[in-house]
Amino acid sequence: MEIFIDSAKIEEVKEAVDLGIVDGVTTNPTWIAASGKKFPDVINEIYDLIKKPINVQVTATNYLKILSQARKISQLNEKIIVKIPAIPEGIKAIGTLSQEGIRTNLTLVCSPMQAFLAAKLGANYVSPFVGRLDKISLDGSEIIKKIRTIFDNYDYKTKILVAGPLSPLGALEGALIGADAVTMKLDILKRLYDHPLTDRGLKNFLLDWKNANLSEIE
Repeated sequence: MEIFIDSAKIEEVKEAVDLGIVDGVTTNPTWIAASGKKFPDVINEIYDLIKKPINVQVTATNYLKILSQARKISQLNEKIIVKIPAIPEGIKAIGTLSQEGIRTNLTLVCSPMQAFLAAKLGANYVSPFVGRLDKISLDGSEIIKKIRTIFDNYDYKTKILVAGPLSPLGALEGALIGADAVTMKLDILKRLYDHPLTDRGLKNFLLDWKNANLSEIE
């Protein structure tokens, strides 16, 4: 399962990369705008840091403008995956971009059929927004299950990227279902490591070692 950090803040990306488990970065217009930097500068900084796939979203909603933006974005570096919104014009654009060899990720996916249409047209990834579904009392994991079933039924190679889980549980559920990737904020990513019994056990081990008056292991 690929793990992406969902951020455009260089310090957050660096911290995530230093963990040694990150396979790429996802950004969106909100994260880019919050950085306070020019769009190309942000992407180039991230690329210099990670040299792994970077998901970058178009802001256009018209087919031709989506194509124009996607082509320009794809030229920023060799690791770019262009995020396209799950609207009719966007899904149509995915078909054209796929034929041109530009890697795409259908974003803002909120139904299995949106994912199906994108896979049919050759999208590399689809990103079901499980966190947003969970926030409105819908079960985000259900959409992952349905997309997984559809893709397996027709042998689609499009990867399912679990987007924005609200907790480590969302990532866990995605992994159990068989999602191919997950993207999450840094605080959620760091919580993947957490378990109180691990912390308690380590504390006791170290205390026992100290009480035995033993030196540190060389």
